[in-house]
Amino acid sequence: MKIGFIGLGNVGGKLAESLLRNNFDLTVRDLDKKLTKYFLNLGANVVNSAKELAQNVDLIITCLPSPKICAEVMEGKDGVIHGLSENKIWLEMSTTDESEVKRLGKKVISKKGIPMDGPVSGGCHKAATGNIAIFVGGERSAFEKILPALSVMGKKVLHTGELGTASILKVITNYLASVHLVALGEAWTIAKKSNLDLAKTYKGIAVSSGNSFVHETESQVILNGSYNINFTMDLVLKDTGLFDNLAKKLKVPLEISPKIVNIFKDGQKKYGPRAWSSMIVKRMEDQNNINFRANGFPDELTDNEPEEKGFEI
Repeated sequence: MKIGFIGLGNVGGKLAESLLRNNFDLTVRDLDKKLTKYFLNLGANVVNSAKELAQNVDLIITCLPSPKICAEVMEGKDGVIHGLSENKIWLEMSTTDESEVKRLGKKVISKKGIPMDGPVSGGCHKAATGNIAIFVGGERSAFEKILPALSVMGKKVLHTGELGTASILKVITNYLASVHLVALGEAWTIAKKSNLDLAKTYKGIAVSSGNSFVHETESQVILNGSYNINFTMDLVLKDTGLFDNLAKKLKVPLEISPKIVNIFKDGQKKYGPRAWSSMIVKRMEDQNNINFRANGFPDELTDNEPEEKGFEI
């Protein structure tokens, strides 16, 4: 199977590298020439348009920052849609809106292609080692066809159902992560003001009922002071906005979600759209004239879990 990958950013680049490491025939496209040159040197093919990429491969993967950018890549003059033909598969691995992936999916189907959504969850450090989780929505037969590729990009792969279900699930999980990150800012503030040993507090939370994936990962770079989680404020605002909009569409009144959106809007205003998302806890540090520093924590996360072939869960 020939695979094309569009979007070689923090997550997409790592997923694409996993494909190359496992000897897949890979063609890439990105506006950043430094990134495409890097992949060319690794052995990937490089093309000049999304249309050309789609014409030359069996599976087209997009992993892009926003629904708007994905729409441009798919529907533009030299977009993916114009290079599709029968039985080609489009896999949208961006975090996006369920209605948007379905809208673009109809255009893929009109070209006799097969649309799927496959967002990932677990952080860039997990993407780097092929140990990230992948949610996949779309036809079961197409899922089984691309499972060999999915199982080298991710460790745990879940077929969620029809097209769009994976995107809904990803928006839910990202919302939960954002809620816990904000809660951690308040928890660390109380710990610091109570003069607790923050390194020991980290261990205590990690073995308690209050533990979470967000604590185990993001608390480490918060305590280090780098805040470097390879995910930015503007992306959190996009994701929390998708969750909030989904709730409005479903006519579900929410209490916490609007507050989370406003907190991240304030964080973006204070620290900038490209600030690391974990800097949201700095609002609490600044308000209380404290910091959450402790020795022995890394400035960036690495995945120590060995890379191994993924599987369906």
